[in-house]
Amino acid sequence: KENMIMNKLLEWFGVLTAIAYSILVASNTGNEVYGFILLLISAIAIGLWAFLSNHYGILLLQFFYATAGIFGVIRWL
Repeated sequence: KENMIMNKLLEWFGVLTAIAYSILVASNTGNEVYGFILLLISAIAIGLWAFLSNHYGILLLQFFYATAGIFGVIRWL
């Protein structure tokens, strides 16, 4: 039961941070670096969820998103 709760928390935390990331980057308000930080956080959360839930395709995708988040932060700093 605890694993199930943790999985749902990781999943939804990752989704909500990805939504916030998308809005920050799309808003073009100069806050893109925070958006890319949220992308990295989201990728870690969803990556952990995917690993724990045996969703390896999604896990692979999160490696790409994490990499994009790192590049985005470096580019904006």
